[in-house]
Amino acid sequence: MSPGELERYRPKLVGIAYRMLGEVGRAEDMVQEAYLRLHRQSTVEGERIESPEAYLVTLVTRLSIDELRSARAQREVYVGEWLPEPLVADQSADPAREVELADSLSLSFVVVLETLSPEQRAVFLLRDVFDYPYERIAEILDKRPAAVRQIATRARRHVDERKPRFEAGSEQREALASRFFAATTDGEVGELEALLAGDVELHGDGGGNAPALARSVVGRSRVARTLANWGKAARRAALRIERRSVNGNPGATFMTADGEVVSVIELEFDGAEIRSINGIVNPEKLQHVGVVADPETVLRALKRG
Repeated sequence: MSPGELERYRPKLVGIAYRMLGEVGRAEDMVQEAYLRLHRQSTVEGERIESPEAYLVTLVTRLSIDELRSARAQREVYVGEWLPEPLVADQSADPAREVELADSLSLSFVVVLETLSPEQRAVFLLRDVFDYPYERIAEILDKRPAAVRQIATRARRHVDERKPRFEAGSEQREALASRFFAATTDGEVGELEALLAGDVELHGDGGGNAPALARSVVGRSRVARTLANWGKAARRAALRIERRSVNGNPGATFMTADGEVVSVIELEFDGAEIRSINGIVNPEKLQHVGVVADPETVLRALKRG
């Protein structure tokens, strides 16, 4: 099979690995390792692979489970809130597709998946997101179908209790996001409060490498004031906003005047209100987005402004 033919499987494989791991680079590593093993099995060792896609999905899933088990100890000592690495793209030419993706790709959803065991996460994703039959999932995980069904039921119940809601249409989401970023930049507390849900949550991930919220901020008034103060400081420091699609949701990158990335913001919605704002400033999680600004230099600019 030619490299071009194999590449058509990449979106699905990366989609599985990213949702499992919450890391862009590691997801790509899992897929690349699967490709190398397929090449070795079929070309070097001469083994006939009946279905390359099935082989690759099985391998990526198993590799991701192993990676999760080794990563859990690292997550336990992570400084501050943990958020996944953001998937940043230009504002989509297909907003309806972005709404569809947001339901299973949002930062909050991946955080919910973090509360599942590695096997529960794999079963839930393969069944509820990628629509694999139980019998196929049982083959991938080397389990009996009945056991897989039980795992899926427990995982689904757990996710449904915590799963974020996405009820706003694509045009409404974009309109709300435009108002939100304008109000944040202008420091308009009243306008921000009008856009936020009463129980809105503001999350920040600095990983101990950049200044961030010590803990999440909850509630319309507190979040609005926090955002307005930050927006005013960002404006004085000459940071600029570039609108982006982030994990299938409206979002933005905050950039220095020289075009270096300071942070990535993702918005999540409940009807006509913003219910969650997720900000990533950990430079280690922004390397794939662009050239990352030095956090200390940005902090001095914010204070000086």
